[in-house]
Amino acid sequence: MPSSSDRRRDSGDQEPFVERVLSVVESIPPGRVMTYGDVAATLGSRAARMVGQIMAYYGSDYPWWRVVRASGHPPVDHEHIALQYYRAEGTPLLGGGNVAYRIDLRAARYTP
Repeated sequence: MPSSSDRRRDSGDQEPFVERVLSVVESIPPGRVMTYGDVAATLGSRAARMVGQIMAYYGSDYPWWRVVRASGHPPVDHEHIALQYYRAEGTPLLGGGNVAYRIDLRAARYTP
């Protein structure tokens, strides 16, 4: 049986959940997206809401626009600026112009 010091060393080797989320987000290629749930599932978790909170607090230095809601809609209150990124990256979109658009998840969903 491992000693308590071995268990501490093993648990210390794991990246915190925040860093793991940000690493996954950073790996999403331009023009592709993952949902909050996709990011969580990639990490073996069901904590989609936690992924959303992490993106809200720490995501500004990462490609936050590449993480979308399960419906394919961009992050709330960031639709206008996200649209600029999607157009620049050639992300497949559905819907009309600048209003009520969403990501075409069938074409744009990324699986690491």
